[in-house]
Amino acid sequence: MAKKEYAFYPGCSSQRKASAANLQTSVASLCKALDITLTEIPDWNCCSASIAYAGGGELERLVLNARNFTLAAKHLPGQDIVATCAACWLNARESKEKIDGSEQLKAEANEALKEAGLNYQGSGPVRHMVEVLIEDFGYEDLKRRVVKPLGGIKCAGYVGCQTNRPFGIAGESFENPLYLDHLMEAVGAEALTAYDQKVTCCGGALAFSEPDKSQKQMRDVVQSAYDHGAEMIVTPCPLCQANVEVYQSEINRKHGTKFNLPVLYYSQLLTVAYGGSVKEAGLDGHIIAPTKLKEIAAKK
Repeated sequence: MAKKEYAFYPGCSSQRKASAANLQTSVASLCKALDITLTEIPDWNCCSASIAYAGGGELERLVLNARNFTLAAKHLPGQDIVATCAACWLNARESKEKIDGSEQLKAEANEALKEAGLNYQGSGPVRHMVEVLIEDFGYEDLKRRVVKPLGGIKCAGYVGCQTNRPFGIAGESFENPLYLDHLMEAVGAEALTAYDQKVTCCGGALAFSEPDKSQKQMRDVVQSAYDHGAEMIVTPCPLCQANVEVYQSEINRKHGTKFNLPVLYYSQLLTVAYGGSVKEAGLDGHIIAPTKLKEIAAKK
């Protein structure tokens, strides 16, 4: 029997060969080290975090999430729902609060779900993987399990906006959340506490429609990390990770900068600190190679 069991909502971007596949690889390795069982919700569907706001309606978005909640309650009763993607977590949590808080919305959602033979009557809470680590384990427990301390690697903890507002992590400041700093310190890295862009939006929603605006925001995120001596940027958000890593070369081309900062997930750092290999931590899936972390992972 695993120490902790959860209903897992993986989201679209973490699928094999998708943009955040290395997030899922490292989370799976992390869960193995911590004796966590994440059981994928059977037949889950997209949470509609992007498409619903772009062209769909609110009810459609709520119904898509209600279907996932209903399947979780049916197949994994009593288990909290855990998401690793910041957008999925934000969208699912908001949807659950709205449905649970309105009998009318619940009735409308169930009218749609009836077509699939489903009926939503409630489910476990929707939690981010970071909440599980902090609330169900704690920093001291996470620190105790380290077998390969990260040697004081200087890290800029880039929280981004989606795991910060409107919900955030319980007990954290919206202006200066510290949970990423504490997670990095627990595994032997040095958190750059003066890093001043940790809750800045990466501009991901504007990346294609208004690239100059979005790249200005990404440049600020990277420039501050660079100015504070960061050797890598660490984030809980797949969209932040992809944007801040992928667009550094374009920013360099346009502005004559020479940014080359790896952008990692917190789960990759924890996996390496718990003895995971380069492959187990998903470190071979980056455009900007996290050389220092790969060296630690490769040590016997």
